[in-house]
Amino acid sequence: MRTTADDARHSAGSGPVVRRGIPEGSEEQVAALYWEAFGRKLAPALGPPGTGRAFIADHLHHDRGVVALADGKVVGVAGYRLGGRALTGGGVRDVLSAYGCFRGLPRLAVLALFERTPAAGELVMDGIAVEAAHRGKGVGSLLLREIGAVAAERGCRRIRLDVIDANPRAKALYERHGFTAHHTERTPWLRGPMGFGAVTTMHRPVTPADTTNERTTR
Repeated sequence: MRTTADDARHSAGSGPVVRRGIPEGSEEQVAALYWEAFGRKLAPALGPPGTGRAFIADHLHHDRGVVALADGKVVGVAGYRLGGRALTGGGVRDVLSAYGCFRGLPRLAVLALFERTPAAGELVMDGIAVEAAHRGKGVGSLLLREIGAVAAERGCRRIRLDVIDANPRAKALYERHGFTAHHTERTPWLRGPMGFGAVTTMHRPVTPADTTNERTTR
């Protein structure tokens, strides 16, 4: 794993350190953050919470995430999808093994709703989550800048993400970092079971600034 350009400013106790990759042994921390951020959306597919967190922890792709560490603990994580793999994994066989055929098949149908395949030259973000005690301190911005560096390194031209209408704070963060709304899909039938009634797809181009940031990580 490599540090970002901001690590030098944040390694002397002034704030979290941002690194690429999920550190070995931190899988449960990452799963807990993801469930806190996305648990209501994921519950129909992976609930109850204890089972869902365990499933996420057991099927992480360690090289598809960026983390923020404070005193060795993961306090923020951003996942992304490239090359057919995302931070959160687990295929059909894994779901059926964890939940059984009878309960697993309808869960697979729900999980299919969350699939987002990148277009050519595109990195798709797989969610961003920050521990409550560290929100409002710039952790999300650090993670997004590192995602931009990853996209530049991999030769991507664009970063894409989806944000739900129930999370205006996240949408505002993305807008501050150059993302613009491309399309909004209304999903009123999901407001009851998953807590949101619309999903907005946002894009931002990979810029020379991302390339500069990527070079400073070497």
